[in-house]
Amino acid sequence: MTLYASRIIGTGSAFPETRRTNEDLSRMVDTTNEWILERTGIQERRIARKGDPTEFNSSLGHRAALRALEMAGKTPDDIDAIIYATCSPDTLVPSTACWLQQKLGARRAWATDINAACSGFVYASTIADKFLRSGAHQTILVVGAEVLNTFVDWQDRTSCILFGDGAGAAVFERTEADNPRRILSTHLQSDGSLWDVFHTPAGGSALEVTHDVIERRDHKMKMKGKEIFKIAVKTLADFAVRALEANNMTLKDLDWVVPHQANLRIIEAVAKRLDLPMSKMIVNIERYGNTSAATVPTALDEAVRDGRIQPGQTVLCDVFGAGLTYGSMLLRW
Repeated sequence: MTLYASRIIGTGSAFPETRRTNEDLSRMVDTTNEWILERTGIQERRIARKGDPTEFNSSLGHRAALRALEMAGKTPDDIDAIIYATCSPDTLVPSTACWLQQKLGARRAWATDINAACSGFVYASTIADKFLRSGAHQTILVVGAEVLNTFVDWQDRTSCILFGDGAGAAVFERTEADNPRRILSTHLQSDGSLWDVFHTPAGGSALEVTHDVIERRDHKMKMKGKEIFKIAVKTLADFAVRALEANNMTLKDLDWVVPHQANLRIIEAVAKRLDLPMSKMIVNIERYGNTSAATVPTALDEAVRDGRIQPGQTVLCDVFGAGLTYGSMLLRW
């Protein structure tokens, strides 16, 4: 018998100040505003200033976390754990979670990073949910944050148009198992055989960043857009159905879907495949681009703060990312 459940009691988000529009990109690579809009639905994205300590990954995470804690009515001293989802950390060592812990002054919390790329927030939320369900903790801070511009190949027009920087956070709290407003279920899966669909060859222990590597631009992200599109549409739809079936629900029971904001065309294709109206899809990709692990928590925060998501509504968070990684989280707000 499950004694506890978990729920989200606060959300927050933060973005760099600098906006990089499609017109800006057209002066950097061979592209146009119309070409980008037609293929991605993105109009602009935020770009962190390199070398600015106020816009490090952990700094954006800090701002998002403070907003989430404020909404939750919690302080840093209330946090038992910080689980930080990112594939663009401040440093390889220490973890960005530890940088955030230091900035927050969350002295009681243990802190760790996880890397599931764009699926990171749902992966981190699943870990938090399990700790809270077990009764081990009372309050966990989950952050999904990225400063991707350092890893984007700004000479590759097919990929550089997609990405932006930002951070989203959520405060998870232990609650009664029968509380209707709780995380209903989470579902995760990975397929490492598809690693080459999206990866960064250098920068880890397998391949050091040398002059030759830089000349080949192997320290930058590589992606196969057409393959990603097909896989993303199928897996996002499949994991939506998986979450609903696990809770004896149907698509009609959904009030909102917060999908990973990779590409507006992918989101539209998923909605069509599920026979869901786009009006149920929470989308902010036009203003921020693909912020990887930050897309779901920032979109969730936006919809909570503007009143679209109301208490008692059923919300599905649906993700896929490099790895490949997939996942969904069904909750009642």
